[in-house]
Amino acid sequence: MGKEKIKTVNEGADTKEGQHVLILLNDDVHTFDYVIKALIEVCSHDPVQAEQCTLITHYKGKCEVSSGELEKLRAQRRSLAERGLKAYVK
Repeated sequence: MGKEKIKTVNEGADTKEGQHVLILLNDDVHTFDYVIKALIEVCSHDPVQAEQCTLITHYKGKCEVSSGELEKLRAQRRSLAERGLKAYVK
């Protein structure tokens, strides 16, 4: 099988005015399964998307996991932080 390119949220696109992104940061504490579950619950990812974002975060150190309005992303960041995950809104 050929390799498929894994895309992150907003890959290759400029952030539109009023649009922001939530960026998940890698850590050496949480398991892949824990992060995948958090992305499904907090960001409404499907399991495949959550797994891809988790792998990108692990290997690249960070990954854009959600995009949209600032208040929505701030709420998602707080939810991830409550689970012990590090993220920021850009």
